[in-house]
Amino acid sequence: MKITNLLKPVKRPLGGVKAPHRKNTMNCETVIMPPPERVYIPVQQHIGAPCIPVVKKGDAVKVGQLIADSDKPFSAPIHASVSGTVVEISEKPIVTGQMMPFIVIESDGEMAVDETITPPEINNHDDFIAAVRKSGLVGLGGAGFPASIKLSPPKDKKIDTLIINCAECEPYITADYRECIEKSEDILDGVYKVKDLLGVDRVIICVEDNKPEAIRILSEIAAKDDRDGDAVKIMKLASKYPQGAEKVMIYSATGRKVPAGKLPSDVGCVVMNIASVAFISRYMKTGMPLVAKRITVDGSAVKNPMNVYAPIGTRLCDVVEFTGGTKCDPKKVINGGPMMGMAAYTPEFPVMKQTNAILLFNQEDAKLPTPTACIRCGKCINNCPMRLMPVSVEQALKTNDIDRLKKLNVLNCMECGCCSFGCPAARPLVQSMKLAKQKVR
Repeated sequence: MKITNLLKPVKRPLGGVKAPHRKNTMNCETVIMPPPERVYIPVQQHIGAPCIPVVKKGDAVKVGQLIADSDKPFSAPIHASVSGTVVEISEKPIVTGQMMPFIVIESDGEMAVDETITPPEINNHDDFIAAVRKSGLVGLGGAGFPASIKLSPPKDKKIDTLIINCAECEPYITADYRECIEKSEDILDGVYKVKDLLGVDRVIICVEDNKPEAIRILSEIAAKDDRDGDAVKIMKLASKYPQGAEKVMIYSATGRKVPAGKLPSDVGCVVMNIASVAFISRYMKTGMPLVAKRITVDGSAVKNPMNVYAPIGTRLCDVVEFTGGTKCDPKKVINGGPMMGMAAYTPEFPVMKQTNAILLFNQEDAKLPTPTACIRCGKCINNCPMRLMPVSVEQALKTNDIDRLKKLNVLNCMECGCCSFGCPAARPLVQSMKLAKQKVR
């Protein structure tokens, strides 16, 4: 496949905004961070049931060793990211404010690997799903959906398309882009492993047009690989936020609409983040579970923006210190991107499996505009990719009208923030949408 044969989007999604790219670290090669003195590992880093610690205070652990697990299917095990000693197991708040048991490991600096780690033996689909679950893999794009569940669609659902998400449409974040540049062979190898074991007919790797080097590299590798004819295609998407949202990407790539309350499997698709498929390739070769994450460190308060490969459980402040620290006292720390990330009230929160960026901003950039009265311009409705009515939701929330909120389909909101981003009155609309969803639930 030549680079001139790129697929074009099947459909043009509704809504969205032209957010500034600010991809300052796109040419920064990933730097591997040495183990910090301690890691703070929460036992839930996924959507689903929390894990139960299988180690206790005083236990010696090694890299890759299982330290927490659950017998619930909708979960993902947790592994030690450094070698050392468990010095504490206690409840602490995660970035959402929820209290969660943390396993604190004091590193011995050796990064000794658990002797039981070996590549998994895969003979069939069940073996593959068991191996993916054992690896601890969750969606690395931010949602934290257990990968073993995503790759096990109901038997009555015919999956014909695997979509690989390489849009990375939020400003600043370049972790997935660097995955493409630095680990492109792993990506294609992982793509074929998932394709073969799911039995899908085609694979579409979706990349935004502001990443020409990633498009070139992936296209060249796909063109040289003839394992399955021309089943793997590269699709160049228009650079528009939130192009990387699952339902938006499915519509762009296939023209199919995922109905409200349904999953991609209901329209014959599975969507995986590009870092997830690359990890699957590495796990099948080495057996090393998910114990580290590539993170973009950037923002106006950061002295040396860069991409860092850090052990899971490393405190955000330790990662920033490794990059060279800050230029000023940061007034806002965001775990994730500026559109959908969560503001952290302390930089001592840990890196989790789904963390893809740490952004720190100075006083000027962290300042929020003062909201004014709604001017009825309708931009929030036009910008919403789900065609919801944020201004009406805000009004219904104020009067606690739950029936009205249900009729407005507020649970369909993906919390992308396009409504707030484009509001000339600076209304906190996405915050209202989140609160409204909680009310309805």
